Amino acid sequence: MPLYLIPSPIGNLGDMTYRAVEALRQADVVLCEDTRTSSVLLRHYQIQKPLTPYHAHNEHKVLEHLADQIEAGRTFALITDAGTPGISDPGFLLVRECARRGLHVECLPGATAFVPALVQSGLAASRFAFEGFLPLKKGRQTMLKSLAEEPRTIILYESPHRLQKTLNELAQYMGADRQAAVCRELTKKFEETRRDNLAALATHYTTHPPKGEIVIVIDGAPSKKKKQITDDLDDEEE
Repeated sequence: MPLYLIPSPIGNLGDMTYRAVEALRQADVVLCEDTRTSSVLLRHYQIQKPLTPYHAHNEHKVLEHLADQIEAGRTFALITDAGTPGISDPGFLLVRECARRGLHVECLPGATAFVPALVQSGLAASRFAFEGFLPLKKGRQTMLKSLAEEPRTIILYESPHRLQKTLNELAQYMGADRQAAVCRELTKKFEETRRDNLAALATHYTTHPPKGEIVIVIDGAPSKKKKQITDDLDDEEE
């Protein structure tokens, strides 16, 4: 029996797919980050299934036990509080263990925050680098220096209480004029996307403290992007 990885809505409960709802109904057990959050989703779709906590604090401890049960024939569905399992959320370890054992894993398509943020940012979406959350302390400056030279569009997740600090740091390392977009509360009632340079965005959120989940989309390093376009044109001429 398989392990289903099921994307859950990032805000609007109507964003579940028919296939995702059916997979939840077929599962023997639903693994979730927070049983309270997932209970709301299951009640909305009138699904009654046992909920088992699976999160960053226990995934190492329960990994072998869960894989044993899947190997024994039980069907598990893994969901997170919001979005696709494994994308800045638990899931990778269990998928890797199931793959190691030759067990069937099926990931359903569906909601994830960075895709709508990227598309509606107005920045180039053909090539991008998704980095999730920046390191809080160790390695943070090294990462910022590296991203400052990244030619592709950059996507970051951030919490509301760290947004203004992060925007200031991005402006420091990437330049105040680097274009970016801050997408907040995607799919929810007060969804907002602000597009401006990094310095202006940092100033705005100094006086307008944000709420909700946040995605930052940043234009790639200009010089390297220009060089890539030139190289592509040279290749076409050859």
